Amino acid sequence: MAQETHSGAFATSRMLPYRSESVFAAFETPEMLSTWWGPNGFTNTFELFEFREGGRWHFIMHGPDGSNYVNESKFIELIAPSRIVIQHLSQPHFVLTVTLATHEGGTELTWHQDFEDKELAVRIRHIVEPANEQNLDRLGNVLAQRG
Repeated sequence: MAQETHSGAFATSRMLPYRSESVFAAFETPEMLSTWWGPNGFTNTFELFEFREGGRWHFIMHGPDGSNYVNESKFIELIAPSRIVIQHLSQPHFVLTVTLATHEGGTELTWHQDFEDKELAVRIRHIVEPANEQNLDRLGNVLAQRG
């Protein structure tokens, strides 16, 4: 369920019936990540993917209308299998913190996105909140397909 934590941050969490190692692998494996990253209808072309602390991630998100969105990020913190922190260097600037907590029957994923420009975050809230939910839906679908 999505919730706004303050004017520039958004958070959502999801229980996934998979081990935290499997969920973490969906982030660290570029072939998997490229299939679910982004909202419904988007695809990705990864140009550079250095999944290590300080590593860079350059990719293009292709919108369902044919638009291309160039993205550049940096991996700030990677603690397998429980935490991933990504700094989005392209506009809009934000830090995404993904926390994976093991529970009986699965993993609770918490997605916390903190935008640098609080006013911008308020203006794009109507896009970000449903897009984040769609992103997690897509992650769940990829994990279900992989068993």
